[in-house]
Amino acid sequence: MQATRLTLMCHARTAAQKSARLGLDEPLDAGWLAKRPEIGRQYHHVRHLLCGPELRTRQTAALLGDSPVVTPALADCDFGRWRGASIDELLATEPQHLQAWCDDPDAAPHGGESVSQLCRRVGDWLASLEKTPGRWLAVTHPFVIRAAMMNVLGCQPAMFNRIDIEPLGVVDLRFNGVWRLRALESRP
Repeated sequence: MQATRLTLMCHARTAAQKSARLGLDEPLDAGWLAKRPEIGRQYHHVRHLLCGPELRTRQTAALLGDSPVVTPALADCDFGRWRGASIDELLATEPQHLQAWCDDPDAAPHGGESVSQLCRRVGDWLASLEKTPGRWLAVTHPFVIRAAMMNVLGCQPAMFNRIDIEPLGVVDLRFNGVWRLRALESRP
């Protein structure tokens, strides 16, 4: 049985990330990106390049190869009416709702998607890849990568907020009868 090899890459940094805001459909931070000319060199051989529908994922994927396939399952978590709000704003205006959202993976006080719903969506997408061996590279969002890790490691969604994913951070997964998280070698 040939394995499914999936590399999940977080999109490059945006102004919203820099200011601790929940995602918008914003472009990449060009100044930050200009300092990283080596982006994507090791991924040009990947045959299956996927990305979320948002501008930031499409722009990052374009740095990695031609014709990325926009995949709705890789969309960022739906933050509902909180989209674009900063954590500081939410702490000032809706502290109880923010705390409920952080503590309860089934809560969605913003009217969007809960962490549990996101984990199910990403889990369904991972299951669809099990039947499609090959090497995949998917450019997506920190929340989607966290959800994938929850599924692969069998963690409870309550562990979701204990994982940090940096811009251009990479997680490697393999499926050969069971999903596994693969540690990457350190790079200078």
